[in-house]
Amino acid sequence: MLADLSPVIAATTEWLTRAYPASGGALAAALCEAQARQAVTVAAWLRYPTATDVALLGIAGPGGSARLDRIGGADTGPDADAPAWRSWVDEVVASWAACLLADPALAAGAVAGLAGGDHVRGTTPDFRRLTAPDHHDRQAAALLRHPDLLASVAGLHHTQLLGRLGRGQALIA
Repeated sequence: MLADLSPVIAATTEWLTRAYPASGGALAAALCEAQARQAVTVAAWLRYPTATDVALLGIAGPGGSARLDRIGGADTGPDADAPAWRSWVDEVVASWAACLLADPALAAGAVAGLAGGDHVRGTTPDFRRLTAPDHHDRQAAALLRHPDLLASVAGLHHTQLLGRLGRGQALIA
């Protein structure tokens, strides 16, 4: 059984950074990946808040990247040589992460919503690159944080994220 969310976080981060690559060299790529990983981590912890949820994910599986690939224009088709990591991508987690990357205020609310949960018990995780990106973060992840570019992915499960955070339909703009 899946003991943690590491495979889902790694694969979904990989998908996001390939779909919305960094603008610049190696430092920009590292900053972009850090932001994506923080967003995916928050989204995964919200989506699978308990050890039971994580165990059920281990049984059912995350679903893979096929739909995201079609939406993002990177459809790999029924190619048997598609990388195995794509099967660990979680569409809902990717969508929620896209929502968080496009809206730092929503990201701050999501991070606050993690308090007291199983994943943060006894720790104080730092998600500053997600909630308060500086100039270098924004420049490195210009595509990854662009609301218009993220709209097709973010829109897939935006309503469910707002529901998880306890926000009603009236707050959707």
